[in-house]
Amino acid sequence: MLSLELLVLTISLFTHVSGTPTHDYHTHFSRHPFHPRNYVTPDQRLSSYDFVVAGGGLAGLVVAARLSDNSSNTVLVLEAGPSGDAVAAQINTPAETYFDSLLNADPYDWLYKTVPQANAGNRVMVQPRGRVLGGSSAVNGMYMVRPSSQEVNAWSSLIAPNDQTAANVWGWDNFFAALKKSENFTGPVAASSSVAGMQYTQSSHGTGGDLQTTYPAYMVPVSGAWLSTLAAAGIPTNNDGYSGNNLGGFFATSAINPTNWTRSYSKPAYIDSLPPRANLHVISGVTVEQIVFADNLVSGNVVASSVNFSTGAGTAVQSVQVNKEVLLAGGAMGSAHILLVSGVGPKDVLQGANVALKAELPGVGQHLIDHLSAGVFWQTTVDTQGSIHASGSALSQTPEFNSFINSGIAYVNGSLLFSGSDSFSTFRNGINSSAVSSTTLAPSQYSQVIDGYKAIYDATLQNLYPTAGLVEILLSLNSAGQIAVQAALQQPLSQGRLYINSSSIYDKPLIDPQYFSHPADITVLRQGIKLARQIGATAPLSASLGTEVTPGPNVQSDQDIENWLRNSAGTEYHPQGACSMLPQNQGGVVDAKLKVYGTSNVRVVDSSVFPVSFSAHLMAPTYALAETASSIILAAYSPTNTTGSSSNSGTTSGSSASPSASTTKASNAIGQGQISISWIGLLIPFIASLLL
Repeated sequence: MLSLELLVLTISLFTHVSGTPTHDYHTHFSRHPFHPRNYVTPDQRLSSYDFVVAGGGLAGLVVAARLSDNSSNTVLVLEAGPSGDAVAAQINTPAETYFDSLLNADPYDWLYKTVPQANAGNRVMVQPRGRVLGGSSAVNGMYMVRPSSQEVNAWSSLIAPNDQTAANVWGWDNFFAALKKSENFTGPVAASSSVAGMQYTQSSHGTGGDLQTTYPAYMVPVSGAWLSTLAAAGIPTNNDGYSGNNLGGFFATSAINPTNWTRSYSKPAYIDSLPPRANLHVISGVTVEQIVFADNLVSGNVVASSVNFSTGAGTAVQSVQVNKEVLLAGGAMGSAHILLVSGVGPKDVLQGANVALKAELPGVGQHLIDHLSAGVFWQTTVDTQGSIHASGSALSQTPEFNSFINSGIAYVNGSLLFSGSDSFSTFRNGINSSAVSSTTLAPSQYSQVIDGYKAIYDATLQNLYPTAGLVEILLSLNSAGQIAVQAALQQPLSQGRLYINSSSIYDKPLIDPQYFSHPADITVLRQGIKLARQIGATAPLSASLGTEVTPGPNVQSDQDIENWLRNSAGTEYHPQGACSMLPQNQGGVVDAKLKVYGTSNVRVVDSSVFPVSFSAHLMAPTYALAETASSIILAAYSPTNTTGSSSNSGTTSGSSASPSASTTKASNAIGQGQISISWIGLLIPFIASLLL
């Protein structure tokens, strides 16, 4: 191997000295230091890569790492946000997610906002999304909560009419394996376990994955009242909320590295942990402006030939050629936005934004779903994380204390929320059918999208509503002098959309979740607030609670609570669905292999593909999605696959197609004693990292 490296180094130096034209990357070799992880600047890029990953967030970095495990694949990641190195302490210290958060902080948050929400006090509401290498996994609350098996199977069933075999990949058994594959779980330390009494089943967790998961090293003493209080309130303890049944109370695991009590997220877990890797480049601080499609079609589908990006609005547009595929990993909002400004989406939206239509796909931006939450707050005189943090004590300075994040949790079904199965049945029977609701609530004129609205609605109401967790209950201890019990809607029947009114990626998309547009949603969340109050009135937690502060003693009737919710509830940071995995005739955007309909070589790999809501936080399922997607993509280009990449056979043809050979050809050339210019460029930073 060393002889090959020396050969490549010799050839690259000879090429440089002789004046033979090369990529502009080489001209900067002497001026820029190279990080062994292959973080590079835009002018150090190659002219083409096999896979261009648009978005270096949670899923994007997982896919980049997995695809580049195969040394014959060249991979480029383009991330709009900074590297995060300048704010490493804020990212790495778990407690800072509460006390020095990067949410709502430019440039580390996309700073999205909704359009005014007619059924939520006409408010414009924030929609924070991580804008940094690692995406939201670098700035979120670190909850590693998994959905239930019935929710995952409902998702699989929705895409099954297209391809039952491919849909099986998204069934619970396979998804459970992917959930475990992503993590390296460590049980709680004795000090935490003795306080909180958390229960877990080792076999439900993975121990060989890249992401570190565990429990905080320190638990605030009042945490010990959580499970017993829930049990007294009729919510049983779930000793294993990670193997397909998440109903009941438990302590959630968190994305924390127990070796140093820091946040574990996709950048350190999947990228920084790699050995020096010559076939992977990561560029931060560049925004993908558009996917460029070639003039030719392959099997009637448009072909992505390059990706345009820039370092800021009004700066020079740069381009990189695509040998195989574009992988959109822009997140819940970003991937749909990129498709729309690239000409893939509903015809009326694109015309209104003056974007040339490349592939008509009515479902892009549709089926947007989000969780809404609100909390009941009480005064307290007992220690909370907030009061200890404010004290400045020696304890408050320790890594163990600063690993604490809220993790007391419970998922409750409708029978418990409505105080019995009979009253819950009465409520369910009063909910309109999908046919009735779709006539006024589906936010689209297209029949395909309306059919998709009905399919998601029916899957939720018929398959999930009867037994799944409708509300999440959370114990919040991060305020000084206050304790909160929060309630969050998990199975909303309201569906919204994301759309554009500008052709520029730098103009924010218009986000309309249509919060509370379906009347059942506010009723369910109202019941969640009533349950939160009941929990607060139940011993032993009640002994630590004083006067209710929010919503306060004047908010008592059902109507009072609903009015308060319309003006107080906010996102739980779990948007999904804008690129839903559904059949195309139901407004789907991607198929079961994550391929965007109407394109031959564009996939979406992020939480925007989930078509049904999960009673969970979305980080764990998104890691599993990215692991599964990586396997699908690698299999498509496996030497034993005779059909998987056939639709991409024309990606280098047409007037806009890439002029360079594929990496497979480059690899073969090396084996035959020839050196590809692309491979020389990729190997230079690797060699430089060893020499510098």
